[in-house]
Amino acid sequence: MTVTSPPAPDVELTWQSELFSAAPAFRRTAVADARERLSPRAAFQEVLWGRATLVDIRPEAQRRTEGALPTSLTPLAIEHSTLGARLDPRGDARLPIASTDLRVIVICQEGRDSSHAVETLGRLGVRHATDVIGGFAAWRSLGLPVAA
Repeated sequence: MTVTSPPAPDVELTWQSELFSAAPAFRRTAVADARERLSPRAAFQEVLWGRATLVDIRPEAQRRTEGALPTSLTPLAIEHSTLGARLDPRGDARLPIASTDLRVIVICQEGRDSSHAVETLGRLGVRHATDVIGGFAAWRSLGLPVAA
């Protein structure tokens, strides 16, 4: 079954439900449990449907050399070193969207730093945080959208 998603502002995107059937835990909502990691396709689906905020924690230089997420997905670029301060629901330097109920998907280059970032967010009280298995490298290798 092919489902057409709501189009992003500058691209028309579709996804196929059978691509995501391997992850039954995410049929309800992919970011329901911070202990569950997402495949790049499942993360893309969640962001595309507006169920979560995508946060790229790679340094700016790495985003320039390796590639960036498309602006149509409205990702936040918050480097790993400042992620806790920016998304801490009680922190003085928090972003307006920071809350314990924020649904966030963290992505790094290869999937290791994002796992640590999710642990940090959990300690800060962000209950619905997860990350992308394989990071941006896996995202790009699957042909998911990247900035031109």
